[in-house]
Amino acid sequence: MNLGLITESFSQDRRDWLAGAHGTDIVPSVTLDVGKFTAGTHYPDGYIVSGIPLGKITTGGTYGPYDDTATDGRQTCVGFLYTGVEVVTKRGQTLSSAVGSMLVHCAVKESKLPVAVDAAGKVDLASRVIFV
Repeated sequence: MNLGLITESFSQDRRDWLAGAHGTDIVPSVTLDVGKFTAGTHYPDGYIVSGIPLGKITTGGTYGPYDDTATDGRQTCVGFLYTGVEVVTKRGQTLSSAVGSMLVHCAVKESKLPVAVDAAGKVDLASRVIFV
């Protein structure tokens, strides 16, 4: 029995990068390959933050952060992480994979994205995403 003080912190999911609710009614589930994400950049507080641009890894069908210089499938931007996902456990262990949801059709406030999308990524998303 533990009678000591236990503290727990929670992450506030920010979606101020969304320009509206359009497209949020259809958000497919995706499995994230956590090893492809960078701790300080993509999950600074143990949560991969919403708004991270995603690419689909060709082998295995998991998703990682969009990277135009990658050669594993992530060089094609396919959507944005819709909801923040916890990837570091309360005991400090980093998960190898996690399930999240991906926004594939929307309007985004480009200046509010947690990670910028380059010109090639915008071309990948051109028919489904409006950058404002």
